[in-house]
Amino acid sequence: MRLVVAAVGRLKAGPERELVQRYVERCGQIGRGVALSEPEIVELDESRARRPDERKRDEAERLIAALPPKAALIALDEGGKTQTSEAFAADLGRRRDEGLSALAFVIGGADGLAPELLSRADLRLAFGAMTWPHQIVRLLLAEQLYRAATILAGHPYHRV
Repeated sequence: MRLVVAAVGRLKAGPERELVQRYVERCGQIGRGVALSEPEIVELDESRARRPDERKRDEAERLIAALPPKAALIALDEGGKTQTSEAFAADLGRRRDEGLSALAFVIGGADGLAPELLSRADLRLAFGAMTWPHQIVRLLLAEQLYRAATILAGHPYHRV
């Protein structure tokens, strides 16, 4: 199953980018054995629109355009559902086993995601009730994708 992470904003060179890349590569290595691709990272510039609702709408259009056709959509949103790592891995495994070809995760900019995009999402996922910068959300997601792949592979990385 193809994994895509589409995010508004760009990570600058430095420790955050390096850590995200480390988890992406690890996910790709172990993911091959459980039919998960190395996550593709798509970075989009923030909208220059003046009003927040216009920015969100513009960013949503560009995020949707960047996704693979027929990909299931998971929106990272502070108002979304929280999951355990085991439940997240089980959800990825179920989608893969049902024959889903692509799963896309979207991370909004500073204003969040447009309601139109949130309504299209198959799942709204939160990493807790707090607001996180997009750089940290991307890092958390990359680590959780790697962790999910290790859980599906029976690898000892995830310990309870």
